[in-house]
Amino acid sequence: MTALLIRDLRLAMRAGGGFGLALAFFLIVVVLIPFSVGPEASLLSVIAPGVLWLGALLSCLLSLDRLLAIDFEDGTLDVLATAPLPLEAALSIKALAHWLTTGLPLVLAAPVLGVLLNLPGQGYLWLVASLALGTPALSVIGTFGAALTVGIKRGGLLLSLLVLPLYIPTLIFGAEVARRGAQGTDATTPLLMLAGITLATIALLPFASASVLRRGLR
Repeated sequence: MTALLIRDLRLAMRAGGGFGLALAFFLIVVVLIPFSVGPEASLLSVIAPGVLWLGALLSCLLSLDRLLAIDFEDGTLDVLATAPLPLEAALSIKALAHWLTTGLPLVLAAPVLGVLLNLPGQGYLWLVASLALGTPALSVIGTFGAALTVGIKRGGLLLSLLVLPLYIPTLIFGAEVARRGAQGTDATTPLLMLAGITLATIALLPFASASVLRRGLR
């Protein structure tokens, strides 16, 4: 499993699906927002949690279309499907690799970009906590979407259309945690809901992804 994780990390970096592209897109979204809504500090501080969460979500979408496509093209998926390692475990490793190269850098960069949007000081910890708790769900859900569309030519748009509705609950509760934290109010309820979504996706979706992928490889 460790060898598979290292291999996927190297592939993600070489294929242009690593943290560089996601971070660049994240930066572009955050920088353009003040140009579109105006430089008023009070307005930016209000919308900052939602903007940062939406930017992180869209950045995660960038590399999903290549998450399984490279392995499908070179036949690695066929090998994994017949290997002693359960396919569910292999897909979980791929989701972990995606989070390490995409989700984790976004979590670390969010506080820096929050300065550009005048995020209130008490909101930084909650922003990082919500992203750290929610972005793993984005990677696992993205892996499920990639399994659904593997083998489809130019399936990137279809993948985005399939995955975005599944991302909405994570976005709602993640942004709500950051918003309440920035306002200094109790964020326990949305934080627990976000944790429940993440745990549920990690526990259930690898099995759904493996089932869909086995059918797709037949």
